[in-house]
Amino acid sequence: MNKMIIVSNRLPLQISIEDHHLKVTSSVGGLATGLKSVHKESNGIWIGWSGLTQEELTPELEDKVKEAVHKEQCVTVGLTQSDLDLYYYGFSNRTLWPLFHYFIEFTEYDPESWNAYKRVNEKFAEVVLKHAEDGDQIWIQDYQLLLVPALVKAKKPNISIGFFNHIPFPSYEIFRTFPKRRELLEGMLGADLIGFHTYDYERHFLSSVKRILSLEVNFNKVTYNNRIIKVDSFPMGIDYKKFKNAALKHDKQDENNKTEIQKRLDQHLQKEVGMKMVLSVDRMDYTKGIPNRLKAFEYFLRKYPEFQEKIRLVMLAVPSRSEVPQYQKLKQETDELVGRINGEFSTVSWTPIWYFYRTLPFENIIDLYTSSEVALITPVRDGMNLVAKEYVATRTKEDGVLVLSEMTGASKELNEALLINPFNYEEIADTLKQALEMPKAEQKQRMKALQKRVSRYSVEKWASEFINSLKQVHKVYSIIQASKLKSKDINNFKEILKSPEKKMMFLDYDGTLVNFTKNPQDAKPDSELFQILKGLEKIENLELVIISGRDKKTLNEWFKNTSYTLVSDHGVSVREKEQTWKILEHLKTDWMEDVLPVLETFVDRTPGTLVEKKKFSLAWHYRDTDIELAQKRVVEIKTVLTSFISNTDLTLLEGNKVIEIKSSKVNKGRACNYILEQNPTQHVFAIGDDWTDEFMFEELPRDSQTIKVGVKETKAKFYVASVEDVRSLLKELPTYN
Repeated sequence: MNKMIIVSNRLPLQISIEDHHLKVTSSVGGLATGLKSVHKESNGIWIGWSGLTQEELTPELEDKVKEAVHKEQCVTVGLTQSDLDLYYYGFSNRTLWPLFHYFIEFTEYDPESWNAYKRVNEKFAEVVLKHAEDGDQIWIQDYQLLLVPALVKAKKPNISIGFFNHIPFPSYEIFRTFPKRRELLEGMLGADLIGFHTYDYERHFLSSVKRILSLEVNFNKVTYNNRIIKVDSFPMGIDYKKFKNAALKHDKQDENNKTEIQKRLDQHLQKEVGMKMVLSVDRMDYTKGIPNRLKAFEYFLRKYPEFQEKIRLVMLAVPSRSEVPQYQKLKQETDELVGRINGEFSTVSWTPIWYFYRTLPFENIIDLYTSSEVALITPVRDGMNLVAKEYVATRTKEDGVLVLSEMTGASKELNEALLINPFNYEEIADTLKQALEMPKAEQKQRMKALQKRVSRYSVEKWASEFINSLKQVHKVYSIIQASKLKSKDINNFKEILKSPEKKMMFLDYDGTLVNFTKNPQDAKPDSELFQILKGLEKIENLELVIISGRDKKTLNEWFKNTSYTLVSDHGVSVREKEQTWKILEHLKTDWMEDVLPVLETFVDRTPGTLVEKKKFSLAWHYRDTDIELAQKRVVEIKTVLTSFISNTDLTLLEGNKVIEIKSSKVNKGRACNYILEQNPTQHVFAIGDDWTDEFMFEELPRDSQTIKVGVKETKAKFYVASVEDVRSLLKELPTYN
């Protein structure tokens, strides 16, 4: 039975050793909750680190850990303390975390930690491969495992892989600064589906893919290694019912069952009539904007002194990565700011900020959510921010106001919140005043809309939508009419080629026999290609035809000492076996004088592009330019030229990073028909890679063996992945039995 394999840095378990005995409990985090049903109901397994280093485990304890996690459908990846220090605390948290959150000044790059990151990702991949079988689905989680998708795909190319990034993805201008940018992108592109919280992160990723890897991107699909990878956004939700039910239960508590924190909150609210609580809940992390929030609150108290002794900021900061220097400095700055503000504004009966630096249990978090009229959530960068959604879920009376940073992923969904720029103290102060003075009717209107949205898109729905999308992702290949070329097909080709009947093979050149180069003149045939063609020539009654968009002069120069048929300029001229060149179509070229200046204008405006002037066509190449600028120019150039060549016999052809203008009287299909008329043949083969070859596939006899190079929509019967695959095929075909 096929299964779902979930892969994350940590298992959804809390494992500890007490008196040489293991204690195993389930985690209660959002990810563990969201994937619980997927994990348990799909015969799935969850792969991750147990939380215990190899140094902490004796062989006996290690066996017990494996046995204990096996009962929970989990599998451990063993990490040493060195792995943890370099891969997790080092590269993941001192390099990727600040880089992805736009804190370039905090981003540290150390080759040793990078090597550790690669090594640990390989460990995870090895464990995945040990348990993965064809038909399984693999869902890899987050930035600690960016290389795992490609490592798994390399060994299991047909297995379905999803990857979800739970933190922001930075803009191209930020990401391009990183030394290992290509490796990270290539690692992620091992997945078939890549998910982000918001469209902005998706857009940033695609921009980096286009501009760093120069890959073809159509809408939200990336073509890479002859695979089509889908990139999409899936905003993560919360366990809405859990928080709502906890709040409802909290509302019904009698005095004896209330927590100590709730009793203290009640005491202050009753004693200080009209007092309003403003809640702030975060991890102690520089991405959360805590110092900015405190300074904005200080500014608020100065600008609106009438609120002094009327509100209190309840700030919970959960300890995080306290061994990292930046976090230590942040803690010190926060402590000093709280002390300064309280020192300046406190009175005998009022302290403006209640500051808690600790982890609180779930029931106390509910106490804070339900007792606070305003939630002030102002990260300077946050992948999603589930605290905002949790606050909304606990407002059972449909009151309260959410003030939310526009830099959070959640802000893209929670439009009824009061959105602020976390760097604008003036705006934060004015918005906080608006929140505190908001009429109950408006509060209710906003909160009802927020609750409807948050309840509908829960963490369970987030997980199910990603899984459903992953299940559908391979259907992308259904648009390709061709079948992947298999061994049985190659054996069939060999049998045809063994027959004494006449046979003909049409071979495109660029992108089929040789790879594309930045300079078109650099794609000369190499010795291996000549050997391959020489082997094919030995096949009895097989005529070879190289049919190319190259001009006659270039083909003559490259293949002057060969006897196979050459077709130039997509079908303008033909040099049949041991004969001179013959023009199939007499074409005018006076149009070039008018079109060439237009193309040269685009070259001037688009660095890295060039115009290739052929005898009967003009080609604008954009392989060596910024891909996003090129895409913009492609739209412009097509618009200009389409208008320019209307009412003429000229046509535009789009190839692989080239646009060619030529006569519509000429195409490879017509040229093939001419050659076949001159040389009637029982069996036809054809291999090509771009749209110019589609004319050939369409015009050839129905029983022809046609092959497309690359995963693209095509009229060919078969497809292969690359030029290398074409060469391997052509080497294998000659048989001399």
